[in-house]
Amino acid sequence: MPARSTVARAATPDTATVRRARRVGRALAEAYPDAHCELDFRNPLELLVATVLSAQCTDKRVNQVTPALFARYPDAAAYAAADRAELEALIQPTGFFRAKAASIQGIARALCDRYGGEVPDRLDDLITLPGVGRKTANVVLGNAFQTPGITVDTHVARLARRLGWTTSNDPDRIEADLMALFPRAEWTDLSHRIIWHGRRCCHARRPACGACPVARACPAYGEGPTDPAEAVTLLRTEGRG
Repeated sequence: MPARSTVARAATPDTATVRRARRVGRALAEAYPDAHCELDFRNPLELLVATVLSAQCTDKRVNQVTPALFARYPDAAAYAAADRAELEALIQPTGFFRAKAASIQGIARALCDRYGGEVPDRLDDLITLPGVGRKTANVVLGNAFQTPGITVDTHVARLARRLGWTTSNDPDRIEADLMALFPRAEWTDLSHRIIWHGRRCCHARRPACGACPVARACPAYGEGPTDPAEAVTLLRTEGRG
């Protein structure tokens, strides 16, 4: 099924909900002032390829693989013409390398056939590329083209539910719910901050509640250890994907 270019309209949130959400947003901005995309890239194509590789893989591992990959395939035409076995060998450490190689070559061929080998800067165009959904499109738009977007990965989905910003498990609906809570200009930076918080503090199994910068505003406070001394041992200084 092709990705949708529009998301379902979220119900208009009440003023108190918006204020609570934006208070958390400000606290995350203070906690993670340097939050950014942790994939290394120099242009939109590199970011698109790196984002494909990041599925079920840490950003750190992707960044170890991409220097040689980007040097070998500098443009979409090079990926499209690549020997599949060679491409698979280069990306094998990221896992699911056969499916990822097929996706990368499918994207590259579509770029060459439809967009002159260039990555388009519109969501409606990006999601027509094979295997590119709204999450990947928003990563590319927000970080390579400075077009604001909410990136709903596993961390954003988990934290949005924990913080009471959504009750949905559907990425499109979660995206719409967050878009309704925050100004458009903040969407990309907010996504980075939530992802950093999810990687470093608000873990899936044992969130570090006692060391959390947004604990006072979190309805899920107590899912993890609340003792500060215990909670601080759960903090990570770097993201793990």
